[in-house]
Amino acid sequence: MPVIRTDSFTPDFSVPVVIIGAGACGLTAAIAAKRAGAEVIVLERDAHPAGSTAMSYGGICAAGTQAQDRAGISDTGDALREDIMTVTRGQTDPDLARTIAANCGPAVDWLTGDLGLDLQVETHWTGLGHRQPRLHMPPGRSGEVLMGMLLRAAEAAGVDILTRARVTDLYADADDRILGVRIERPDSVELLGCDQLVLASCGFGANEDLVARHMPELDGACYYGHEGNEGDALLWGEALGAATGDLGSYQALGSLSDPESIVVPHTLLIGGGVQVNTDGKRFEDELDDISGQALTILKQPGGVCWVVYDDRLHKQALDIFDEYREGDKINAYRTAGTWRDLAALMHVPADTLDATMTHIEGLKAAGSTDDFGRPFAPEQALVPPFYAVKVTGALFHTQGGLCVDGTARVVRPDGSTFPNLYAGGGAARSVSGPSVWGYLPGMGLCTAVTLGKLAGETAAHAL
Repeated sequence: MPVIRTDSFTPDFSVPVVIIGAGACGLTAAIAAKRAGAEVIVLERDAHPAGSTAMSYGGICAAGTQAQDRAGISDTGDALREDIMTVTRGQTDPDLARTIAANCGPAVDWLTGDLGLDLQVETHWTGLGHRQPRLHMPPGRSGEVLMGMLLRAAEAAGVDILTRARVTDLYADADDRILGVRIERPDSVELLGCDQLVLASCGFGANEDLVARHMPELDGACYYGHEGNEGDALLWGEALGAATGDLGSYQALGSLSDPESIVVPHTLLIGGGVQVNTDGKRFEDELDDISGQALTILKQPGGVCWVVYDDRLHKQALDIFDEYREGDKINAYRTAGTWRDLAALMHVPADTLDATMTHIEGLKAAGSTDDFGRPFAPEQALVPPFYAVKVTGALFHTQGGLCVDGTARVVRPDGSTFPNLYAGGGAARSVSGPSVWGYLPGMGLCTAVTLGKLAGETAAHAL
């Protein structure tokens, strides 16, 4: 991904604002720029825009929104900022945390109010670092549905999206001003000039060399993310001399079904389910670290474990999650009327599983806390028929990237900004701190739409 330095660049055509990547960040940036009066084009390498957004649950974390207010939830951006700093142990960028926390609520209100996206706050889902319910979800808890809504909003705004257009090179002058890009398409190579450039091409989870360099603990782990996340934006930024941060930070999944590769919802655990390894034993507080638990699962025998739950939680997941319903269609879940019969289907020791689950149900009946520090309550009791699904740990997407200021401008190590370069989403540094343990649910899409909107508006105003 080279950056070509030149003082003379003759493009085949030019567009004032060019955006690389048509995921949630890129589409949000494009709509914001277009509505602010700028001509804009989005360059997407795939035949159909999808990316990491479509592979997610589509949940956007935001605080102080109109949807929260209608649901009777009292929340503020300051409270979210405090939660970010707490979860990351104070090791994230406080200025970026303040920017994200202050602007994510207005960004979601803009998506729902001005653009008409159907996003509803999940009033029953909180915890895992959030003091209030903050996940704003599309119907079916589906990232594909979110992408469909964003694409329709982009079309309504008059945004042009050029698909099957892979950007291979950036052109910049001696003062770090981006002059344009080189695009490879199936039947042509074109040079596109620009006045402002937004990098929204996500992270580097699909780049094995970068993953091995920055997060060696994931060596050999499954990657469950978009294959296009090869780190283009990071490599361009580094070539330009941009500042980078938290490159060892990532969102992992401790809930990827094995071997079906279906994301198993954490509501199964929040509602009273537990994890056991192939010996039939629990090994952690399942709710302590939604992202970092991938590493503890990978340390179990065979790098897998089982999520054990019941028919109540199974039916709840069927009602809410499109992807969970797909798993039911292909018989990804084991079910039985007793712990011993379930153990036989799981191929774990029956005596051990029966003892493990009997102990847990006793803790629930007493409203007690286990040895890992997880509290249980009577309403979480599991009753037959019981269910189990085998899961493994996986890398979903990276959280480190290019450092940006409060308007999504890419900055140099000395804090100065590039003249016309912006980044958001997975291309930019997030607020998850230096490692896996600082991830808050919904923060990936939160930074995508928040920095995307800021980048689009700032780029348009800069014209």
